Amino acid sequence: MTITHLPAGPTDDVPYQPWDGEEEALAAAAAAGRRTAEWIRSLPQASAPGPVGTWLLRDLPETIETATASLDPQDCDRMEPDGVMVDGTGGIDEETRSALAAVPCAVQDARWLTADQQIRLVAVASLITGAARLLAEDPGTAITTGELSRMWDLLDHAIA
Repeated sequence: MTITHLPAGPTDDVPYQPWDGEEEALAAAAAAGRRTAEWIRSLPQASAPGPVGTWLLRDLPETIETATASLDPQDCDRMEPDGVMVDGTGGIDEETRSALAAVPCAVQDARWLTADQQIRLVAVASLITGAARLLAEDPGTAITTGELSRMWDLLDHAIA
């Protein structure tokens, strides 16, 4: 195997060129997040107020809207000028990723929701996390081949 070291310069030595369809793809992501947040807000509420019910009703929809609106193809995996590999996040910060990762555990305490509603919430969190990972690993492919768009189709199916 041959390893070729590419010249590394400052990250801002080449201006960012958006991918064909990037603006539309990111607008579709934000719209999908808004639809999903509305669906979550429409779910039945707990009979008594509690931390999980409040989190599901208020915090999770906001987290989803934030995540889908902040997706960023520029925040992709890259090599720093000193040769250190940096994992991109696709634009989703650690707090948002952590909140999405908590969904499978939190829904188990949402006993007022049906199993179908609970698994759909898990699917939603997984799809949004996966979309960010797609952007981080290969933004050009995710945007130009429709992979990112497919994620929103799956998200719509999960909330239907």
